[in-house]
Amino acid sequence: MGSETSAIVQRVWNYCNVLRDEGVSYGDYVEQLTYLLFLKMADEQTKPPFNKPSTIPRDFDWQSLLEKDGDALEVHYRHILETLGKERGMLGVIFRKSQNKIQNPAYLKRLIKLIDGEVWLGMDIDVKGEIYEGLLQKNAEDVKGGAGQYFTPRALIKAMVEVTKPEPMMTICDPACGTGGFLLATHDYISKHYPLDKDQKKHLKYNAFKGIDIVDNVARLCTMNLYLHGIGGEECPIEGGKDSLASDSGERFEMVLTNPPFGKKSSITIVNGEGKTDRESLIYERPDFWATSSNKQLNFLQHVKTILKINGRCGIVIPDNVLFEGGAGEIVRRKLLHECDVHTLLRLPTGVFYAQGVKANVLFFERKPASEKPWTKKLWIYDLRTNKHFTLKTNPLKYEDLKEFTQCYNPQNRHNRKPTWSEENPNGRWRSYSYDELMKRDKVNLDIFWLKDESLEDSESLPDPDLLARDIAENLETALEQFSTIHESLEEK
Repeated sequence: MGSETSAIVQRVWNYCNVLRDEGVSYGDYVEQLTYLLFLKMADEQTKPPFNKPSTIPRDFDWQSLLEKDGDALEVHYRHILETLGKERGMLGVIFRKSQNKIQNPAYLKRLIKLIDGEVWLGMDIDVKGEIYEGLLQKNAEDVKGGAGQYFTPRALIKAMVEVTKPEPMMTICDPACGTGGFLLATHDYISKHYPLDKDQKKHLKYNAFKGIDIVDNVARLCTMNLYLHGIGGEECPIEGGKDSLASDSGERFEMVLTNPPFGKKSSITIVNGEGKTDRESLIYERPDFWATSSNKQLNFLQHVKTILKINGRCGIVIPDNVLFEGGAGEIVRRKLLHECDVHTLLRLPTGVFYAQGVKANVLFFERKPASEKPWTKKLWIYDLRTNKHFTLKTNPLKYEDLKEFTQCYNPQNRHNRKPTWSEENPNGRWRSYSYDELMKRDKVNLDIFWLKDESLEDSESLPDPDLLARDIAENLETALEQFSTIHESLEEK
């Protein structure tokens, strides 16, 4: 990040620390910043050299905010949010259900002045994007606020995009888009790797992307993030407040990159036409699914298969239970291996996500036409977990840590791969298993590991006491969260 960018991030962020003393959380601050930044940039577009007609009604624009002080400012700001939330397109998505969380007019005025002091449209798009990304990342690091669940480590996103190789004129979807990390990285990759003609540039800006998030506030941040990176027009590529799993919209995409939400099972069971349940009001009818399940991650995997075009490519982050769970899990794995070319599994280390203690993987596959023979021939697995230890603050996952995986994946020609594991080299992290080998495993369990875990070998190689203490603290934190969830649900009853 350049010094100019980091200075602005620091200024904007320092002010957030002031507001925290007033009870305004990181998430609320970034949200208010989103509204005000949008109004400021819309105002800048009406001036030279742009001279565009304003997209904001005159009495609700940036200038109208600058003219007011005190209680009148706070009342007017609230009125602006309410009015713009009813507009169409990107405007409506950004301001939908918006509320003013900065009740003190003096603090609101100071934030408006802070934003007014910069010319945002004069900045390079990457700089604006970096500022906003920087704020979103800081917001994600505020673990207690829970914002981290919407934020996938950028190093992982970059590696996933590089190996799946998105191309111009593709349609790309993230059905659990969070703040837009996958969509932005894909846009960045296509912009930098191809000399785009006029039609390809137009497609990339207006038609390439689709994002959906069930949480309105997150969809708002994503929309603003795309806008700051020059993506989207009057029609918004992001849908907020929508549950991707509720139905098949009929849209199909050439690529899906996604990190669906982890954690609690859904209170809604997906029924594929055969499942029976008493809770009629809580059922999704999805005849396109292979199995009935209340496991949200299994349902996302099935949903992603549905929305892919034939030969469409997918990279999806999944927790370990999707690899080994019986019942619906086994049905889904059997079907997926048969109907798709499930070619790569990246086993991720713990300590890379903001949700504590998550054991996750990335599964890469391509959807294929109907066939009697199974499409999966070999599943290649890269183990980045055994004997690896990452933490969010002191040793975060970096792109360099994924370098060997991207080389082994061989995105130029993934059909020509060479294992690093062999009898002579038992520490190799990259090896393959044939379809027949996978089918012989109990419940088609794909939770496969072969490296010796050094921490289990003997007492001499116990992990560092600090690491043990941190792991214990993280496990306790997770247990407390689960306990409070159970307590809340009991109270509701």
